[in-house]
Amino acid sequence: MAALAEPEEVRIHLAAAARAGIALTYGELLEQLGYHFSRPKMRALCAILGAVDEAGAARGEPELAVLVVRQSDGLPGQGWWVGCARDRGYAGPWQGPEAAHFIRAVQGETFAWHQSRSGTDGNGGAR
Repeated sequence: MAALAEPEEVRIHLAAAARAGIALTYGELLEQLGYHFSRPKMRALCAILGAVDEAGAARGEPELAVLVVRQSDGLPGQGWWVGCARDRGYAGPWQGPEAAHFIRAVQGETFAWHQSRSGTDGNGGAR
């Protein structure tokens, strides 16, 4: 069975989202990759997100997986919380206002980093 996508292809989509200052749902990212949402596809995507962030960290880049969120609440799934949030020292809830506040801050760091390298302000305009 062929892989869902190469990590670099996923990184390109997420870096574009970061430059635009937006998060993507799992379904939206799968659609951009040419797939319909399904649980098996989402699980495969999660494995790729880990590889994307691992390669990015080696290059000194902020995580991109934080930009992939559930449609229901706009927060990343369990895999992100278990790995990345814990690595950042976050020990709060994975849902609700405290989690949303934390995620907005982490996403903001990712947006700012990518936007500072693209020459845009995140609203489609040049700086």
